[in-house]
Amino acid sequence: MDLAKAFKGKRVFLTGHTGFKGAWLTLILNKLGAEVKGYALAPTSDQDLYPQLNGDQLCDSVIADIRDRERVKNELIDFQPDFVFHMAAQALVLDSYTFPVETYDTNVMGTIYVLDALRSLSKPCSTVIITTDKVYENMEVSDPYPETARFGGYDPYSNSKACAELAISSYRNSFLNPERYDDHKQAIAAARSGNVIGGGDWSGNRLVPDIARALIANDPVVIRNPQSVRPWQHVLDPLNGYLTLAARLAEDPIKYATGYNFGPQPNDERTVLDMVELAIENWGEGSFESPELKNKPHEAGLLKLAIDKAMHELEWKPRFTSAEAVQWTVNWYRDGRDIAKDYTTRQIEEFFDL
Repeated sequence: MDLAKAFKGKRVFLTGHTGFKGAWLTLILNKLGAEVKGYALAPTSDQDLYPQLNGDQLCDSVIADIRDRERVKNELIDFQPDFVFHMAAQALVLDSYTFPVETYDTNVMGTIYVLDALRSLSKPCSTVIITTDKVYENMEVSDPYPETARFGGYDPYSNSKACAELAISSYRNSFLNPERYDDHKQAIAAARSGNVIGGGDWSGNRLVPDIARALIANDPVVIRNPQSVRPWQHVLDPLNGYLTLAARLAEDPIKYATGYNFGPQPNDERTVLDMVELAIENWGEGSFESPELKNKPHEAGLLKLAIDKAMHELEWKPRFTSAEAVQWTVNWYRDGRDIAKDYTTRQIEEFFDL
């Protein structure tokens, strides 16, 4: 897939552009020659990746809340995008226990506001809505979950994203049906990716940022659930998947208007403890501890994604092993955090061969 050909000169409306994944995607789209309009809340800190990349120079940045229905519609329709990537979300499991109503409001209604705005767009547009690997009802079994698995979600974050998936399906069936594409010209797909790691993520209560902060401060890394298994992947792998899916949608807006999983190879599973040990090894020094925590909120112990569909239909596959993903991530925090834009650009150019 020639992504530069697919996105050069195209107008891309990107929600959540100031977040971790959003900042990476903003820079990638800029390198691909796209014209980007971002819509998101302001960065929470000057340390965040978006300001470190001088993100306002990479896109037309609108600082607004995804829960503002009229603003979402007006900004999207005014821009007349060729592509939409909806990434704006409350994305932390532990925060969803503290702010459950806000989590549902952002993740469910925010998604619906984007979908509803698309109903008023009269030009062809390919939209990828990013949810999460946690949309599936997790029975903690060893078999990876395919796209046909039942939606669920124990915690408010996971469940809100499952609700968003149901809303996507309903809007696609009811208003933006692929069988009536010639009438509405809107192609809608959902992307579900695993636990994403990479340089520039400073979120609280997330494994890699916690590791990076501890190693930089020469403190022990504190881990909550050392034996939990997750589909770890470097941020560039799923972003490549989202871009590939959007480009395929533009080619065939009927065939690809569905959901896709993006994750590591099925035999490349790692526990939290594995990831911490890999990070310390790559850093060159460090230690960890796993204290017994009482009354801690529920977090899934085992989660795997089946990626056969994306590999076969989109001709996408992960380029990094989990070990390589850790290496690229640790290198960023060790060598690149003080030259974030140059180092992030270098990793993007190497990954995409730009």
